[in-house]
Amino acid sequence: DYELCEEWGHLYPVPREDSINLHREHLLHLLEMGDMEKALQLLQRIEDPGICLAISEQSLDQHPNLAASHFLADYLTAHFYANLTTARRNEIQALYMGSKVLLTLPELSRVNYFHLSSRPLLMLEQLLMNMKVDWVAVAVQTLHQLLAGQEIGFTVEDIDNLLSKYAEKALNFPFALKEKRS
Repeated sequence: DYELCEEWGHLYPVPREDSINLHREHLLHLLEMGDMEKALQLLQRIEDPGICLAISEQSLDQHPNLAASHFLADYLTAHFYANLTTARRNEIQALYMGSKVLLTLPELSRVNYFHLSSRPLLMLEQLLMNMKVDWVAVAVQTLHQLLAGQEIGFTVEDIDNLLSKYAEKALNFPFALKEKRS
């Protein structure tokens, strides 16, 4: 049905907003089905960069599944970096990094942290509070690689400060040890 609507749009004039809605729904459908190749082909078929940007941003704002969010954040960063405001750029890059970190977690646990995908530092803190030290190690390594040369609102130093804070709390004993008497 989407393809038929797209063909119809080539034959008859379709209002811009209707065209954006049609392509957005088609893109989200393809992404939900996991067909990233067809989704990319759809975006490449759209001739007007303004419409393509609107479709991609609106699709991302609909909070699709993890793989779709990762794909859209990557696409927007790669193709429309200069067209985005600094705040929006930071938001999209944070979502890209958060989704990348989520993809390193065991599949069954991803749903517990998906709501934090746009806030990687908060996700890292949640993992620390849940005592998922092995997962934190992989997440930190992933973030260090992704942050190399990037500026998205937090830095490697912020990650290190967070780790130091929780390491200090882990060594803080709230009670005094009593001596054994013989």
